[in-house]
Amino acid sequence: MTQPPVDASSSAPFVSVPQPAGVPILGNLPAFKRDMLSALMAAFREHGDKVRFNLLSRQALFLAHPDDLNHVLIRNNRNFTKYTRGYRVMRQLLGNGLVTSEGSFWLRQRRIAQPSFHQKRINAFAETMARVAEDRAHNWEQLLKNSGDGAPPVIQLNAEMARITLDIVGFTLLSTELSSHSARVNTNLAFILKEVTRRIRVPWSLPLSVPTPGNNRVNRAIARLDAVVETIISRRRHSAENPEDLLTMLMEARDEDSGEGMTDAQLRDEVMTIFLAGFETTATALTWTFYLLSLHPEAMAALHAELDQVLEDGRMPTLQDLPRLEWTRMVIEEAMRLYPPVPMLARTAAEDDVIGGVEVPAKTFIILSPYITHRHPAFWDEPEVYNPERFRDPKADRPRFAYYPFLGGPRQCIGKSFAMMEAQLVLATLARRFKLEHAASTPAQLNVTVTLGAQGDIPMKLTRR
Repeated sequence: MTQPPVDASSSAPFVSVPQPAGVPILGNLPAFKRDMLSALMAAFREHGDKVRFNLLSRQALFLAHPDDLNHVLIRNNRNFTKYTRGYRVMRQLLGNGLVTSEGSFWLRQRRIAQPSFHQKRINAFAETMARVAEDRAHNWEQLLKNSGDGAPPVIQLNAEMARITLDIVGFTLLSTELSSHSARVNTNLAFILKEVTRRIRVPWSLPLSVPTPGNNRVNRAIARLDAVVETIISRRRHSAENPEDLLTMLMEARDEDSGEGMTDAQLRDEVMTIFLAGFETTATALTWTFYLLSLHPEAMAALHAELDQVLEDGRMPTLQDLPRLEWTRMVIEEAMRLYPPVPMLARTAAEDDVIGGVEVPAKTFIILSPYITHRHPAFWDEPEVYNPERFRDPKADRPRFAYYPFLGGPRQCIGKSFAMMEAQLVLATLARRFKLEHAASTPAQLNVTVTLGAQGDIPMKLTRR
């Protein structure tokens, strides 16, 4: 049951919410198609915390204030579903996994996956996370040796972080070595996420079964990812080993009524979700963290000073070091404030409701954006400025949803603790030995898909500290 709406007699009608000018028939859809995030930011700056949009035949409401986000994500969360065009497209291209599923099916999958993300279990992954980063550090050392006394080698930051985080997900959640699949997974997942975004922004798309050149490219990318996933599942089914990981839990789960386990198709969808939510988002967070540090030498110097103090004699970081790696945590959190891995999300109102004193009709498309709320001047001083000191006090007096890189409520990212521990350990392992300097002449540009990546590669000069 959803929470009954407040008395509408004291609320304002939906049409009272300001709406940016659009074009006949299509309304604000062309602006969304050009650059949805920029369109939302411009509307927020002009009209404030609530903005109404006309998207062809659909009404949408953008919300930026933490109180309104709390209503949608927690207080009356059952009234706001993932039955949206965006999630429908994601289900078509990425499957019906934990991120995209809804209702009783989602609840069942969440309950199956939850034990893999229990804090004690996550803590046991710390050594593996640091070891994977250390192995990559050895590769970087070899690059430096091969460069001799010449110019420092240049690495592609995006690809390096993706490789590390994919390996970590492989070893910890799937008990599988994935480094040989890194380029394939990264390239094809990035293409599919771009296609998801394109399809969300247009009024209609032909079904994937129609053999257009574009659909053929999408189907080939999906097939390449499927081949990796099918290999992982097949090897596990034919293996005598039975590691206590997420994949085993998914394979051994049984329906309470029928006693049936997951089909290979269902397992495929969940493993695909692990690729998206388990490695892509953390790789994105680490990429922007290293990029911002390279632009702010004082923050990088403070990081190196902390690592030198905590990690005596240059040893690898451990789980026990994390509480002392305070600045390490802060620079990651500030990077996720400016560049949250998931920049936008959407819900659909199942029934009429009242949000922040405004009547919201059923079927209204609700748009939220961590990227924009993280820049809200009412909650952040100099919001465009990179300042990790904002996170000195984890219990700072900010509204709950002034900062929400892992979303919130029942659909909060199940891997939040996993991702934060992983990011700290990877950053500490690499930054204690190396310094990265942005090697391009122009700033990195945003690539807004389901996640908030960078356009193209971010080249970094690699030097020893």
